[in-house]
Amino acid sequence: MTFSFHKMHGLGNDFIILDARKTPIQMNAARAQALSNRHTGIGCDQLIIIGTGDEQADVSMQIWNADGSEVEACGNATRCVPVFIGHDVIIRTAAGLLDARLADEGACVDMGQPRFSWQEIPLEYAMDTLALPVAWGNLKQPTAVNIGNPHLVFVVEDVDAIDFGQLGPIIEYDPLFPERINVNIVMVVGKNHLKMRTWERGAGLTRACGTGACATFAVTKKRGLVSGKTLIDLPGGQLLLNDNEKGHIIMQGPAQYVFKGEADWANFS
Repeated sequence: MTFSFHKMHGLGNDFIILDARKTPIQMNAARAQALSNRHTGIGCDQLIIIGTGDEQADVSMQIWNADGSEVEACGNATRCVPVFIGHDVIIRTAAGLLDARLADEGACVDMGQPRFSWQEIPLEYAMDTLALPVAWGNLKQPTAVNIGNPHLVFVVEDVDAIDFGQLGPIIEYDPLFPERINVNIVMVVGKNHLKMRTWERGAGLTRACGTGACATFAVTKKRGLVSGKTLIDLPGGQLLLNDNEKGHIIMQGPAQYVFKGEADWANFS
């Protein structure tokens, strides 16, 4: 039995999009891994299933990492949804409702309010989330925040000097984080201008991470390093971050439709 799929990306963070609004799609960890595999499958950082909405939302969105784990939020994928559908949408996710609007070759998304309590990250036990008294190699005293999913943010002098491929997975799987964690390193480039890289939970090094950019903006603003509209450089391009009067993080950036294809479910059982 064949199915249609779509490939999209946000700053090189790439997705398989499956449209389940008319026909429900059954997904599990093994199938998500098989589809996401870049050598034997279609290949992606995350697998996105767009489903029907409800009284509050136009559509729903499920997010599966390349390793088969299901996650609550994905900022770059959220920008892809209104571009895929063709109009502004309210999206139901495991992290809550997200308002995504078409804007400048992509979308602008209200990602909600960042949460800094240790229980909401979550951490294994209580500690000061603004400056965790922990270190891994030359990465030390990060800030922990949840912006739909859990993140650590390390402020460093030079993001390119960090052996992130080696440290990223060690931090992701540290017992301090019972649900694992996304890891971000950031440096200040100029006034309201940052450069960052992300090790994504379940996906590894990616060219961009939307929730990572939101987490990084929230942390650097809380630390007084930025104020107001902030441009963030990622390996795949740039995102514009701000917050509104409610304290919600607003993310704007590109989202690109790449192609449509067909495959047989029998190859991914």
